Amino acid sequence: MTLAETLDRPQLATMSGRPFLTDGGLELVLIFQEGIDLPHMSAFPLLETADGRSRLDAYTRPYLDLARRHRVGYVHETPTWRGSWGWTAQMGYSMARTAELNRLAVGIGHTLAHRNRDLQVVVSGNIGPRGDGYAPEALMTPDEAACYHEHQIGAFAEARADVATAMTITHAGEAAGIALAARAAGLPVVISFTVETDGRLPSGQPLGEAIGEVDDRTGGYPAYYGVNCAHPTHFAPSLRQGGAWRDRIRMVRANASKMSHAELDCSETLDDGDPHELGRDYAELRALLPAMTVLGGCCGTDHRHVGRIAEACLG
Repeated sequence: MTLAETLDRPQLATMSGRPFLTDGGLELVLIFQEGIDLPHMSAFPLLETADGRSRLDAYTRPYLDLARRHRVGYVHETPTWRGSWGWTAQMGYSMARTAELNRLAVGIGHTLAHRNRDLQVVVSGNIGPRGDGYAPEALMTPDEAACYHEHQIGAFAEARADVATAMTITHAGEAAGIALAARAAGLPVVISFTVETDGRLPSGQPLGEAIGEVDDRTGGYPAYYGVNCAHPTHFAPSLRQGGAWRDRIRMVRANASKMSHAELDCSETLDDGDPHELGRDYAELRALLPAMTVLGGCCGTDHRHVGRIAEACLG
């Protein structure tokens, strides 16, 4: 599938320039606000039970209300950030059951879209890094990453996800492999990098260089890019340096906290920052990212933060 064919697919409505909201920091909301024990910080096991699925549905409802209030679309991310077979094996799942639950997650997304037909809902199969989202234990080649991620991406494609979104990606090799696996499965893909307080990826590579490398290695296959799991003050200076690569960034899902990844990793409490200030930070990012249309949050954020972001950016 060529890039042009990908962009023509109706499910990639997020490429139209119309604003979309998405959710906040799912796993940390469930842990710190709902008191739910998530093994390996993974919401994936909640798909197993009716009670778990009900909790996920309750989590999503306020975000749908925000999208409806602001008359914008909504990107529904499946709770599968740690639903790849390497992570699920540590939780006792077989590869077959892992694929089954990934397909179920997409199916739940389609049901949600059907129930909210007054909204334009994009169902996104969510992918996380193979290793630690804050510090890559080993840098993967594109071929290694494609081999690892093709199992989950294949499940998303079988369940007819609208798009796959890889979040908190720490280095360009894994990002390129995810894009190649998605291309082989005929599934549009979004790549979202995380950065440190200096605006560079945990691998040390500048954000703009990483985007350029992935585009070069994949023929520009990713539909667009995002930045997540970092506060706007961490990556805004890099954006101010300019570069055409900024036009490839359409999604921002920032942390509420200004702490570094290392500080967040050691913290025993949730730093939810200042929702009003975060909203103002997003409004300032719009001048630096003219293509930014998908707005959500990451660690420490919930519907309050996304509400302020929507008010600041959408009115």
